[in-house]
Amino acid sequence: MEKKLIDVYPYRINGKNVEFLILKRSSQKIYANQWRMIGGKVEEGETFWQAALRELKEEISEKPSGFWTVPSVNSFYEHKTDTIHQIPAFAAKIEWTDERIKLDDEHSGYLWVKADQINEYIHWPEQKRLIRLINDILINQQILPEWIIDLK
Repeated sequence: MEKKLIDVYPYRINGKNVEFLILKRSSQKIYANQWRMIGGKVEEGETFWQAALRELKEEISEKPSGFWTVPSVNSFYEHKTDTIHQIPAFAAKIEWTDERIKLDDEHSGYLWVKADQINEYIHWPEQKRLIRLINDILINQQILPEWIIDLK
C-alpha cells in the first residue's frame, strides 16, 4: 500500500517579516541532521489535513491560530520504492515565544528563518519552493477563503 504523506510549514509574523519554523532532525531518525519542516504519515481514518494537525501537535506541541492548505503539492520520486509522491502542504500560523517550543524525540533543534535564508538550511528543492510560495501568499495577503481550514 502506498504511504500517504503530509508537509506542514509553521510560520509566525514578526513585525513585517514572515518567519518559518524549521526543525533539525535527530541523528537517530530518517533524514538525520537535516533541517526540515514538519512531515508525517496519514494514519488510517484520517484526512490529510487532520494528519497535518496531529503531526504539528506531536512534533512541537502546538495548535495553530490559523491553518490553511497551500495551493500546491510537494512532488518527488523515491527510487528505493519506485514511487512518485504527491504530498499536500499546509501552512500553520503559530502564536508563541520560543520558551513554549517543546520538541519531540525526532528533533534536536529548531530555528526561525525568513524565506530568503532558506537556502542555508533546506536542501530539498520542493520544500524551498513551497516556503517561498507561502511567504509570497502571506506578504501579498492573498490567502483565499477556500484554502482556510476551520479549526472550530
